[in-house]
Amino acid sequence: MFPHRRSRHAAGVSLSMRNDFDRGVRSAQLGMITNAILALVKLLAGVFGHSYALIADAVESSADIFSSLIVWGGLRIASRDPDDDYPFGYGKAETVASFTVALMLLGAAVGIAVEAIREIITPHHSPAPWTLIVLVTVVIVKALLARRVGAVGKAVGSTAVKADAWHHQSDAITSAAAFIGISIAVWKGPGWEAADDWAALAASVVIAYNGIAMLRTSLRDLMDRHPGEDITAPVRRVAEGVPGVSAIEKLLVRRSGISFHVEIHVQADPAMSLAESHALGGLVKSTIRAAQPRVRGVLVHMEPFVGKLSEGRR
Repeated sequence: MFPHRRSRHAAGVSLSMRNDFDRGVRSAQLGMITNAILALVKLLAGVFGHSYALIADAVESSADIFSSLIVWGGLRIASRDPDDDYPFGYGKAETVASFTVALMLLGAAVGIAVEAIREIITPHHSPAPWTLIVLVTVVIVKALLARRVGAVGKAVGSTAVKADAWHHQSDAITSAAAFIGISIAVWKGPGWEAADDWAALAASVVIAYNGIAMLRTSLRDLMDRHPGEDITAPVRRVAEGVPGVSAIEKLLVRRSGISFHVEIHVQADPAMSLAESHALGGLVKSTIRAAQPRVRGVLVHMEPFVGKLSEGRR
């Protein structure tokens, strides 16, 4: 681990967020182990069973290993406390990991599509019927894994873990498509050998669609897009409930990995002394962080409350 200097003004990672990071890392580790085993099984079954759809599936599982590794690394970096070099923390590393995984998913989709087209126009053997057993097993395992990792991603609010879950889901989709294609090839017999290749091509379209959706989400977080009322509304309610706060003029929230940074303009009695105003600002900050564990940093601007004028600006 590279040394990094702790900032005197930065808020460290809370115990709750530390647990969330650990859950995300464990899900990434589980994904790597599972994908390594499945990739080997599918590759051998594809080669000996004459199924390009299974080989494409193995390639996708191999990409999943690296995507889980990237998610793991991103979460490890994002869990660091802020320091003098990165006073807002390392949270964006998690979003960068999500962005990278989305790009890998798009790359896998393109690669599968290109190879599927090549196999379609190249005569080859019909897939072996026993490969269907392998595919059923893969679909079940990957669907369960995607569900588990997706639940972790939703619980901890990690776009990178969610992207990893979609990667697992795309593998299940590819395997399901391969199952359909091979079933058709086995059932129809000679002349239908390319059915599983068409299935792989169709699966690549679904994978590409999911990759683009994840890429858009990651880009929005990297560009500090508004996180939504489900995030900002609770913060506003908590701040408005602090004794001494007359109104909230402005509230800005941006995501940084699984945590958030808040900038809030608080209006209070203009007759307050500077010391009283400072104390109220500190109370607002501590109250928000206590009520919303994922809020890592809060910047409070104190302003005089001027009645109806301020209410019109809210």
